[in-house]
Amino acid sequence: MKAIILAAGEGNRMRPLTCTRPKVMIPIANKPILEHLLIEAREAGIGEFIFVVGYHDERVRDYFGGGDKWGVSIDYCVQRKQLGTADALKAVKDLIDGNFLVINGDVIAGRKDISQLSRSSSNTVGVVKVKDTKELGVVEVSGDRATHIYEKVEKSTSSMANTGLYLFTQDIFDAISQTSKSPRGEYEITGSLQLMIDEGHHVSCQEISSWLDLSYPWDLLLANEALLADIKAQNLGEVEESVVIKGAVSIGKGTVVRSGSYIVGPVIIGQDCDIGPNCFIRPCTSIGNNCHIGNAVEVKNSIVMNGTKIPHNNYVGDSVIGEECNLGAGTVIANLRLDKKDIIVANIDTKMRKLGAIIGDRVETGINTTINVGSVIGNNTFIGPGAIVSGVILPDSRLF
Repeated sequence: MKAIILAAGEGNRMRPLTCTRPKVMIPIANKPILEHLLIEAREAGIGEFIFVVGYHDERVRDYFGGGDKWGVSIDYCVQRKQLGTADALKAVKDLIDGNFLVINGDVIAGRKDISQLSRSSSNTVGVVKVKDTKELGVVEVSGDRATHIYEKVEKSTSSMANTGLYLFTQDIFDAISQTSKSPRGEYEITGSLQLMIDEGHHVSCQEISSWLDLSYPWDLLLANEALLADIKAQNLGEVEESVVIKGAVSIGKGTVVRSGSYIVGPVIIGQDCDIGPNCFIRPCTSIGNNCHIGNAVEVKNSIVMNGTKIPHNNYVGDSVIGEECNLGAGTVIANLRLDKKDIIVANIDTKMRKLGAIIGDRVETGINTTINVGSVIGNNTFIGPGAIVSGVILPDSRLF
């Protein structure tokens, strides 16, 4: 059986992190979202994949190649204009036969659920029970079958959300050929499935037990925490004397952890990093390759991407920091409102009491910069010494 992974979209709600990479290539626990999904599908017994790519497809192709590193086969199909999931499947029709899996590339599902789904004999949609279906597709269910599928609705009539995992038979292509554009201007696979339901076809539902939905940048922190819970301690680098390591901490090849550093897992540190001396890395932190976490720096519950330097007297909490950033000495990122209320980002309630900043690639700060809770800083921004940053900062900005 082949798995079609839908990975063509940008992911507008993830900006600025998707300005230079597709959403599926954002790293969590030091692996792209798509790699986590690929590994789970492989462990479920899937060996052949077709990645439908489009936006910055070179990032996906360069990283995954033909799949040899993972012991699988990967082919590619290009969807240059993102006209919806049904349109994406139309492009791969001639590449598959028999039943096949379709999985949105920006979710992470567990291998047991994928394995069970692959054994279904009828068109099946994976569903999960959620408290809030806002901005999620909704499925009305009767017994083990779907009775109505909505892409997005203002007032939900069901607590079952569409997980973006499907098992399709060849019958789906007849429905796709009859699918009209949705009010959002796309050819949506949910519309194809609703056509099948209306014509009397049996569309099954399978409840998914392990599923991570990643819509906004702050969702990455929750997913990072969940994935780090399963890491195993290892040290492929060099740890100097007087370093304290507690819990599961993974240290990559070529990384040096200098004297006085205090690390509490789960934490993952990539290759060729310079850590310390005298820094404090707290749980649920992922540090990419070629990073520097220096003297008197504290990092907590954060994602720090490749090539970023946080070298002197800094505090970073509950934040996502892109590639090749440099924080000047004394830069502090606030992560808790004084009134302890949930943090609002660009008029969106994150439902999080603690959230620092979302920082794009190649951002530089001068000494003693203060970044307020819930700030979003675009790529290639330069922030001068002593500046106070709040709100949404557009890419290529200069703040003094």
